[in-house]
Amino acid sequence: MFEIQVASKRGKVLQKVHCAEEKCRIGRDRDNMIVLQGRKVGGVHAWLSEREEGVFIEDNFSRTGVIVNGAKVSVHGPIKLEDSIVIGDYALQVISKRSQGSSACETAGISQQTGLFSPVSANKSESEAVSKSSVSEHEELYATWRVCVRDRLVKLLDLRRIDVNNLSDGELRAVIGEAIDRIVNDAEDLPLEIDPEELARQSLAEAVGLGPLEELLADDSITEIMVNSADQLFFEQNGRLKKSNVTFSDDKAVISAIERIVAPLGRRIDESSPMVDARLADGSRVNAVIPPLALKGPSITIRKFAKERLRAQNLIDFGSVSAAMIEFIEIAVKAKRNVIISGGTGSGKTTLLNVLSNFIPDSERIITVEDAAELSLVQPNLVGLEARPANQEGKGVVSIRDLVKNCLRMRPDRIVVGECRGGEALDMLQAMNTGHDGSLTTIHSNSPRDCVSRLEVLVMMSGFEMPLAAIREQISSAVNIIVQQTRFSCGSRKVTSITEVTGIEGNTVQLAEIFRFRQTGYGSDGKVRGVFEATGLIPEFYEKLAEQGARVDLSIFDRRPENHQEKEVRHV
Repeated sequence: MFEIQVASKRGKVLQKVHCAEEKCRIGRDRDNMIVLQGRKVGGVHAWLSEREEGVFIEDNFSRTGVIVNGAKVSVHGPIKLEDSIVIGDYALQVISKRSQGSSACETAGISQQTGLFSPVSANKSESEAVSKSSVSEHEELYATWRVCVRDRLVKLLDLRRIDVNNLSDGELRAVIGEAIDRIVNDAEDLPLEIDPEELARQSLAEAVGLGPLEELLADDSITEIMVNSADQLFFEQNGRLKKSNVTFSDDKAVISAIERIVAPLGRRIDESSPMVDARLADGSRVNAVIPPLALKGPSITIRKFAKERLRAQNLIDFGSVSAAMIEFIEIAVKAKRNVIISGGTGSGKTTLLNVLSNFIPDSERIITVEDAAELSLVQPNLVGLEARPANQEGKGVVSIRDLVKNCLRMRPDRIVVGECRGGEALDMLQAMNTGHDGSLTTIHSNSPRDCVSRLEVLVMMSGFEMPLAAIREQISSAVNIIVQQTRFSCGSRKVTSITEVTGIEGNTVQLAEIFRFRQTGYGSDGKVRGVFEATGLIPEFYEKLAEQGARVDLSIFDRRPENHQEKEVRHV
């Protein structure tokens, strides 16, 4: 595992690439890990490979060759930090992660002799070379020792010839835990700053769990976790982004954590498929990207789900919505209005969809369709469908659109689609128009009017050539209510608009806003302040319900603002 920095001959840094594999290909072809342009660069110009001694560079019989320290070479290594490597018009610098990890062990006063850790000397310059500016000295000391424990653990398991693939999770944790305890206890002159039990706990979490993520996942006040690289972890707490003090040991530990997340789901991540969507056991959403797409190293984004199912009253208590809004939405769902929840990324669309779905009566049959299962419905007659990515041969993919088409044959009373982001929008609109009233879905857009425009674009992505007027007719007759969710810069999430689709006039879909959030400023804590208020308009279906004798409260549409106090609680 090593890093390559590419610069022009004038010294301007052009790119930095983290290689998580043992070999890295350099050349002009697009499928190389490091792509260099110019006639002096061959299609596959050279190879970088990591061996026990360090990183080596090997010329691939190129026309202009590889120049190291002013001399043309066929093979050179192990590469040192001060080596000058030139390919064409580019200068390369190679930093070996393995050599850094080795020297880091020496810096911490660790060497491996007769299966034990024993003290060695280290000078100041070596310590400075391995220190990471973004990590505290205390945390780096733990990270250094975790690398050494992991390396020793691999050798110990090899010596014992333990087949970890045939062990259950409990057995694996017990075997690895026992081995780590032995390694830590046998470590001579462990620094006083390190707690042996804490080192063993961190090493076990990194070996068989999710490493430093486990501590963040256990904190209920944290709603999102973002791993930018092995030594850069951020999290969102009470709507604010913060940097974590805990880190991964290196890129290898991050990739291992990703594999442990996706493997049970039958999904994969590798150089041919460097992006993946997955979920944790509690339903939390996970996205991961690895090199060569992630330039700083493997990246993970986790959107946590609350351990306790949120209810409408929770949203009212959080100040995300008013009681009148909730009462209206509940009536709309029970009256089988087709509802779309609109909002930006991280605005709380799926959380709100979960809450609204719980208004569906238990007597109805519900089919949910999702890319990665996140919805948590409690109705007894429920079927959940999840899309499937392609296998290693690029076959076997089952898209959301395929699932939406199939669920129409499953006798649903309601269809709930986690998110419309492609051609499935057309199938969803057709389902809403053909007897499946009361369907729910979410969509990425910034306002109710933008939601209509985005629906038009998504329908066009279906591959069917339809005139725009026909698409708008479909939308106006299928969609009844648009609920707009917004995430403000302070981290607050609120329902900022509830709008009814009243029809089409000329070539424009007509919208009527029923409720809105009117911002009045910011509080002393930086949180947004404002009021929820009705516009005075009464939706058509509410008037029909009243005419039919249904018990509905028309007073909620009176034009009076509903004040609310922002509360310092976990955001949804």
